[in-house]
Amino acid sequence: MRNLSPDEILALSTLLKAEANGLAITKALYSAIDDHELKKMAESGMAAGESRIRTLQQFLSENQVVKGGVQ
Repeated sequence: MRNLSPDEILALSTLLKAEANGLAITKALYSAIDDHELKKMAESGMAAGESRIRTLQQFLSENQVVKGGVQ
């Protein structure tokens, strides 16, 4: 565990929000994708985004920025 500065916390929070927004947009548009290759790329991107979100949430939880893990 390390002490994070307010600037670091703000940056991580902003990054987490950006990842969540990107994932939400991709999920919302997924059903409109007709091209098979593009659909596979979207699936891969969603899985990667979910992984990045979980990693950020774990880091924030371990550093006691948020209590109780995933929110």
